[in-house]
Amino acid sequence: MGLTKIAGNILFLALLFQSIMAFSAMAPAGQSVTLAWNANSDPTIAGYKIYYGVTSGTYNNQINAGNATSVIISGLVAGVTYYFAATAYDNLGRESGYSSEIIYSVPATLAAMQIRSAPAGQFILTATGLAGQTYQILATQDFTVWTVIGTVTAETDGTLDFTDMNAASFPQRFYRIQKI
Repeated sequence: MGLTKIAGNILFLALLFQSIMAFSAMAPAGQSVTLAWNANSDPTIAGYKIYYGVTSGTYNNQINAGNATSVIISGLVAGVTYYFAATAYDNLGRESGYSSEIIYSVPATLAAMQIRSAPAGQFILTATGLAGQTYQILATQDFTVWTVIGTVTAETDGTLDFTDMNAASFPQRFYRIQKI
């Protein structure tokens, strides 16, 4: 049986399914990716297994796709790169070698921001993002020129606070947050 040749012919297509993230303090439950491949015409093929992990060539997770030619892998972490490979197996359970590796980086979650006023014309910005991620706080008066006014790292729960001490010096000021 030519399972080694079969595994080399498995082709992956990755489609990202991102849920719409509301502006809230809750982190998303995880993201998903759909892997799809062309079926092999060899009648001895009983199914396919998908292996994946966060290190190239080291696959700590496995999904048995049966004879399906696609599988949805859920619970992926935003900002993390995953490595995928597939094998084909026959009715006796004999498994081919790994296919070529596919690399997929899960898009980082966008940060959400709330603004509230404080004494002396200051503004306190509270944002949610990825735990441990560092962000720049930018401000503008005209949406053309943005200036970095601070840098903050999200806590382990993904929250961060920044106080704009100079807000009262501007007739109007708009903010955005940007991952570094």
